[in-house]
Amino acid sequence: MDLNELREFCLAKRGTTEEFPFDKDTLVFKVMGKMYALLPLERWERGEPSINLKCDPDYALELRASYPGITGGYHMSKTHWNTLNLENGDIPVSMVYKLVDHSYEMVVKGMPARLRKELEKL
Repeated sequence: MDLNELREFCLAKRGTTEEFPFDKDTLVFKVMGKMYALLPLERWERGEPSINLKCDPDYALELRASYPGITGGYHMSKTHWNTLNLENGDIPVSMVYKLVDHSYEMVVKGMPARLRKELEKL
């Protein structure tokens, strides 16, 4: 999986910004100020790529049972976040993109109607 392609995929989503709110290593993608993806850049540089994504709690458990590379969110709520460890290649690239979409949609769905309407205008 290519970091730059993943970054561009996230940035192409409506209302997305990228920030470093925690430290210089953790790249965070937000939609309308709400996090939906976190990338630990230092791990990518070491050849241990991963991404944290928001997920429906039931779907999160299903994914963890199906893919050894998907675990409870590292340093996140294990109920609502998954970490996708991408170094072993057991998670297809298409699934990674599908889960980024799911995370984005989960965050948008949870926004107040006012913010969703604002997002639609962008």
